[in-house]
Amino acid sequence: MSEKKPAKWVIDVRQITKTYQMGDVKLQVLRGIDLRVAKGEFISIMGPSGSGKSTLMNILGALDQPTSGQYFLDGVDVSKMSEAELARVRNRKIGFVFQSFNLLKRTEAIRQVELPLMYAGVPNRTKRAKAALEAVGLGARLDHLPSELSGGQQQRVAIARAIVTEPAVILADEPTGNLDSRSGTEVMQIFQRLNREKHITTIFVTHDPWIARHTNRVVMLRDGRVVADQKVKAPLNAGEAERPSEAEELQGVFEEVYYGGKREEYN
Repeated sequence: MSEKKPAKWVIDVRQITKTYQMGDVKLQVLRGIDLRVAKGEFISIMGPSGSGKSTLMNILGALDQPTSGQYFLDGVDVSKMSEAELARVRNRKIGFVFQSFNLLKRTEAIRQVELPLMYAGVPNRTKRAKAALEAVGLGARLDHLPSELSGGQQQRVAIARAIVTEPAVILADEPTGNLDSRSGTEVMQIFQRLNREKHITTIFVTHDPWIARHTNRVVMLRDGRVVADQKVKAPLNAGEAERPSEAEELQGVFEEVYYGGKREEYN
């Protein structure tokens, strides 16, 4: 029986480690991660290649299990669950949005959004799927195939699919990576609005400082450890200003959060 405790934190990660066996060599990717995320937070996880952020995302998304440590999701310890239990958690507690959209080519938008509800055995699937698509501005595209939608619209379908089960948290992995600047801005506007109006807890895993500047908190990883964890003083509102150059974005994020950043404890 999984441990149940009061869910003060939607995500409560305690001293998580992850080690992979590569032949005779052990590769330690995560080295004692502590992370707490409250309901309604809007945060980004950043770090250079090899920092461990993809591995951490897989653990947060119940796609992988830690080598040691505990992971409480919405008050339930999922760090020792079976594969079947993890599958149920992924279906009911986590919404995923990926860079590549991951839509079925021959399936209409409304059926794409219904799929998680079908696997969960939820009634009134069509009604709920329609409401989710309307929430992302696609109420007039319910019967469209992915090939009939722009990249930005396809990502909106993916967002609708992620929110339709009313999950505890949305994990967004480089959600604007395959989009042009205009579509990326529109997608970030949707994420911000859903967070503001529906208090949907959202975690972005990203290389993109522009995404991080729109969130309220940035967690920096390096060599499998959290090296900075701070609130963003003045988050950007998507669409209100032109996107700065990559150098300016990096300077803004790293000066504010990383270089000499005082870690803020979320206790």
